[in-house]
Amino acid sequence: MFLVKMRTLKTACVQWMRQPRQLSLSRLALAVAASLGLGFALSGCVNVASYTQPSLVRFIDASYIAPAVNVVVEGVTLAGNVGQGAITAYGTLPANNAALIKITEATGGAALVTTNGTLVAGHHHSVFLTDNGAAATSYTVTILEDQQVAAASGHSAFRFLNQAPKTGPIDVYMIPAGATIANTIPIVTGLAVGSTAGYISFNSQTVTMMIVPTGLLTPKYTSTSLALTGGEVRTVLVVDTQLTSDPPVEVFMADDVN
Repeated sequence: MFLVKMRTLKTACVQWMRQPRQLSLSRLALAVAASLGLGFALSGCVNVASYTQPSLVRFIDASYIAPAVNVVVEGVTLAGNVGQGAITAYGTLPANNAALIKITEATGGAALVTTNGTLVAGHHHSVFLTDNGAAATSYTVTILEDQQVAAASGHSAFRFLNQAPKTGPIDVYMIPAGATIANTIPIVTGLAVGSTAGYISFNSQTVTMMIVPTGLLTPKYTSTSLALTGGEVRTVLVVDTQLTSDPPVEVFMADDVN
């Protein structure tokens, strides 16, 4: 196509040079248009460098045995001097199929765990630290993919991370104003320790969140009123308190979207 256009333009120019007195304004306009068209055709062949979206990454600490930690991903400090229950804000990192993740003691810098994880371009992720509560070598790092768009209009979406080994499997209730746990259907049932339930969408309204051991109606946790208006996306981390043999649970909640 390029050669045809060049030959056509060359022929027009030769004819114009041989017959200068016969050139009309209309033929001159056609020649100029052909030249411009060729210019645009050439510009369309220019290669433009591609753009790779970054990943948004945060850190969630659910470890019972880790001291305060620093988290470094591909040489970038994602979190510093944080402990159990911390859910940090998102940081921007380059996408990487094998991003190097180092978690060290905040004091002294001793390495606790080093691993690699996939950070997908344009996605949101959580670096999730857990353990079995027994030995320092039991640390586990999981890369969670987070929801990055608002829940549907008139709905809220909650994800639950059960890291409460003393409590065991849990049920989660969202109790509307004026209702009781006895006449409310749980949105999560039998969520095992170490498991994730998410993202669960339900109609937005003012609710109280209650967390109970599976099959029971005596809450281990009762929230304040949550005025949900629609679009909210939340991650809820559930852990045991450590001071009694039959502890209540602690809940840490993060705003994923909206």
